Amino acid sequence: MPYNWTRPQPGAERELHLWPHQSLPPQGYARFLGLTAALICVPLIPVLGSVLLWGLLPFLLLTLFGLKWALDRSRRDHQILEVLTIGPEDAHLERINPDGRRQSWHCNRYWARVEMHDHDGPVPHYVTLQGCGREVEIGAFLSEEERVALYGDLKSALSD
Repeated sequence: MPYNWTRPQPGAERELHLWPHQSLPPQGYARFLGLTAALICVPLIPVLGSVLLWGLLPFLLLTLFGLKWALDRSRRDHQILEVLTIGPEDAHLERINPDGRRQSWHCNRYWARVEMHDHDGPVPHYVTLQGCGREVEIGAFLSEEERVALYGDLKSALSD
């Protein structure tokens, strides 16, 4: 699961880290680009030594660099980290966005509530934290099953 508790001892300060799932690890990224480059070169073999090679080459290179740009952009857009800290007296949620901006929410732990919106949120089983007059989302980038599990974990963590 793309979230974990860093300090799971009951009674002490607990910290939950959440991040989007990254399906393409760095090794897979390099292999995919390398294999794509090799396969793009296959149509160039019959035209080696001819003028046609220079006509096809820019388009094939543009395709390869476009693919690399799209993969890099996707990776950058998914560099999100949410950190929920539950202390003895307060709860603090901080979200670090891909552009480096930070958003935070702070509330007395005893007033904090976890809510799950089964159908009326932007995604099914939308999980929010409520307190101090605000409602903030948590883990919206998780899958539906992961959000259901997160809701149970947060419910038990805030009730301890």
